[in-house]
Amino acid sequence: MQIGMIGLGRMGASMVTRLLRGGHDCVVHDQAPEGIARLVALGATGAATLPQFVETLKAPRAVWLMVPAAAVDALLEQLTPLLNAGDIVIDGGNSHYHDDLRRTADLAAANIAHVDVGTSGGVAGLDRGYCLMIGGGSESVQHLAPVFATLAPGAGTVAATPGRRAGTGTADQGWLHCGPHGAGHFVKMVHNGIEYGLMAAYAEGLNILHHANIGLRQHAVDAETTPLREPAHYQYELNLPDIAEVWRRGSVIGSWLLDLTAAALAGDPTLAGYEGRISDSGEGRWTVQAAIDEAVPAPVLSAALYARFGSRGDADFANRVQSAMRHEFGGHLEKPAAGGPSGT
Repeated sequence: MQIGMIGLGRMGASMVTRLLRGGHDCVVHDQAPEGIARLVALGATGAATLPQFVETLKAPRAVWLMVPAAAVDALLEQLTPLLNAGDIVIDGGNSHYHDDLRRTADLAAANIAHVDVGTSGGVAGLDRGYCLMIGGGSESVQHLAPVFATLAPGAGTVAATPGRRAGTGTADQGWLHCGPHGAGHFVKMVHNGIEYGLMAAYAEGLNILHHANIGLRQHAVDAETTPLREPAHYQYELNLPDIAEVWRRGSVIGSWLLDLTAAALAGDPTLAGYEGRISDSGEGRWTVQAAIDEAVPAPVLSAALYARFGSRGDADFANRVQSAMRHEFGGHLEKPAAGGPSGT
């Protein structure tokens, strides 16, 4: 079927490529002409402007937005007047589900349907396929089913879940109509919150292994330093690339995230190319807020979110406050950072 894609970044371009391979007719638009040109070379129809993009699509149009959540409203402000009743707008980015509900109502006033699609798969989705979590009306979702089926990974080699009858729905194909408007992005929101927690767990565990040689190091002896009571217990020079690799094979903590971690460590065991400033695009915050609203505990996901804040230096002032208090009540002086001009 024909599908229009606006936003040809890392995800959007790969999704169009996968759709083209699946025999779909793709019309593409992006602010960057080179992004359009790359996909035109693969068989897509390019459109330099939004009016040209809409005119090229046949009614009823299916327009997929693959842009940052913060850019969706401004884009819809330009796009909606160009559309007609019966058209469908699909938001495949990481929008807040609250915004889906508002946009659905706004578009419905013009008889334009809205479908929200939480899309997971990253840059590997081109070959692996994308896990799609979908919210919206049944008629719109059914109309778009051929697109979802092409983007999704399909059953592939994943073993059937014991006790679950295969073929009873689309979940075992990698796409799911989760519920009404907003449900897709709600499920993707929690998915990303879980992702934060999983990533933090791997990172913290590997960091403990990374420091398992602490008993071999020299330590300051002063009132500000907790002594290492049993240095003999921490004499291990561990090979983290090999540990990540062995965990991939038969371990209960095996996962694609671990596969990616093993690949990164194999390329650079010290990960010196990274500074460790971890961004968050909003889903973790929204997941924690939903947990608060629902009054359900989510301590792991909350801690993982706050760790990301701290990684960007946003805990620096709080840490200075604590240093100031220690100095005021006990005369404690800050120890210089290790490796600094006065470090040890």
